[in-house]
Amino acid sequence: MRASVLAVDGPSAARVLEAAARSLTRKAGLASWFRQWAGVEEEAISLYAYECSVIPGLLQPEPYIRALFDRRLPPLSEDQFEQQVTARLERQRLLRERPNSAFSFIVEQALLERCLAGVDVTRALLDNLLDVGCLRNVEIQVMPLVQEDHAGFEGPLYLAETAENRWVGYVEAHDCSMLVTDTKAASAMLQRYGKMRSQALSHQATASLLKQMRGAL
Repeated sequence: MRASVLAVDGPSAARVLEAAARSLTRKAGLASWFRQWAGVEEEAISLYAYECSVIPGLLQPEPYIRALFDRRLPPLSEDQFEQQVTARLERQRLLRERPNSAFSFIVEQALLERCLAGVDVTRALLDNLLDVGCLRNVEIQVMPLVQEDHAGFEGPLYLAETAENRWVGYVEAHDCSMLVTDTKAASAMLQRYGKMRSQALSHQATASLLKQMRGAL
């Protein structure tokens, strides 16, 4: 299914879509509905992500990726499976190859407590979060299991700041997605994300929680 675009307005938005379009022919292994965002992601100077359903793709270690694709319905062929694993791992080079880009992630603690695919996969996930969280351009925050004041009730969201300092949003669900280029809509998403950053555990407190959880496995 194709990605849809919400209210493209003006030359700046057109440039965003042009950058996204350049990625379409070089993104083998990425879902067709995700490729526009992958193009924006590659050129972003800031990237924010909030997830309550699955760990963000840029933070997933290979065992976790394989566990996800192994559970995908309808099932993937072996070629599709390996191609998509490779493509997701390739995307993660952005974290290290773009040291001047700021990456911020907020993930629900419930995703870590779920123990998807068992203890070994969860251990690999926690190790990867601790490792990636040590990068100077990466901030990872966990949203506590109990949080009475929570601005993320509308679901997962992604935001990217372009080289022109324009914010673009992205949302997806069930093999479809939407790129949000409308200024007001993206601003609303940015406000929600900013609020959630204040509600989640700090980067340091998150690292402590991850170490505690890792030690308990």
